[in-house]
Amino acid sequence: MMNAEDIIKQAQAMQVQMQQAHDELASMQVAGQAGGGLIKVVMTGRHDIKHLFLDPNVIQDAANSPEGKKVLQELLAAAINDAVQRIEEATRQKMAAMAQNLQMPAELMGSLTGQGDGESA
Repeated sequence: MMNAEDIIKQAQAMQVQMQQAHDELASMQVAGQAGGGLIKVVMTGRHDIKHLFLDPNVIQDAANSPEGKKVLQELLAAAINDAVQRIEEATRQKMAAMAQNLQMPAELMGSLTGQGDGESA
């Protein structure tokens, strides 16, 4: 049975590991794309967009027709959503690995880090 001092030490070690994981996730970069690569977005784990690639033909179509503009808007949204989903998946994997190392349910790790179960309201 663990005494209070051991429990405090274990909690402090877990806090350090969680901060390290948070820092790693925040600094990672993922690429999302749509339209078979016509639109690409590079986003950090903090959801900051670092780079955006737009195929010149998509830009030209958007400038020349309302339909092209709508397609560009939809592709941008899809590429950004793809990047966000990739960040969420990387976060889930990282938290699951940490939970396994700490012998803690992954769902609890998600709730401790504010990630929840990935479902949106």
